[in-house]
Amino acid sequence: MLTRCGVLGSPIAHSLSPALHTAAYRALGLDWRYDAYDVDAAALPGFLADLEPQWRGLSLTMPLKRVVLPLLDEISEVALAAGAVNTVLLVKDGRRTGTNTDVTGMVEALRGRGIEEVGSAAILGGGATAASVAVALARIGCRDLVVHARDANRTRETVEAAYRCGLSARIEPLHRAGTTDVDLVVNTIPAAAQEPLAAQVGGSASVVFDVVYDPWPTPLARAAATAGALVLGGFDLLLHQAALQVELMTGVHPAPVTAMRAAGEAALGGRAQPPGA
Repeated sequence: MLTRCGVLGSPIAHSLSPALHTAAYRALGLDWRYDAYDVDAAALPGFLADLEPQWRGLSLTMPLKRVVLPLLDEISEVALAAGAVNTVLLVKDGRRTGTNTDVTGMVEALRGRGIEEVGSAAILGGGATAASVAVALARIGCRDLVVHARDANRTRETVEAAYRCGLSARIEPLHRAGTTDVDLVVNTIPAAAQEPLAAQVGGSASVVFDVVYDPWPTPLARAAATAGALVLGGFDLLLHQAALQVELMTGVHPAPVTAMRAAGEAALGGRAQPPGA
């Protein structure tokens, strides 16, 4: 029986996860299959209920990282801290365990560029990914956090995640992003929404991490590079969180990160980029 895994979200066609996980299976000599499924919040309970025994794990993206919580039998400590699950592990007795690999992925992506510690940071956006970023920042010593968002009410869960990790966090309007100097800016809003803020935010920190990986470079990434900041992209976050997912789902350590990186970069290289990219 073919072992199966997959990534769920809506929209999902852009996801690089199938390329990363499939490359890992090949490198590990596993006859496993990993596919993308367009599943929204309303369809998630039914999708989970219909899973057959050959399913081993699921990756979750927008808009499922929070709505999945009541559908799980067990939730890991890191996922509880973030209030968000991006990985569901499925065992033979039918139990579903949720965890969060975005936190480790963020930490590893920063460390890969020599960033071991930050004191202050700003996050653009207040969704589930932003909450995972807050937990990751707490793990590398951040104590002062500002979350910029259009809707303060939708940011409440992210700020609560920051508080649970001992961060001093506050909410400010999105249009004020970049008006306060911080060590690190992390963007979680789509590339299409960045243009009005890019120049203002790009010069406000020595390090700018945009979790968007497609299209690349984003308006913010271009502005930050022009301002002389160190720019990190979302591909490294995606890669490292996927590597941990592979380890959790297959039980094989370590994941073949080199093969996964090559496959992801090849897949990205084959996509059309916007003019001037």
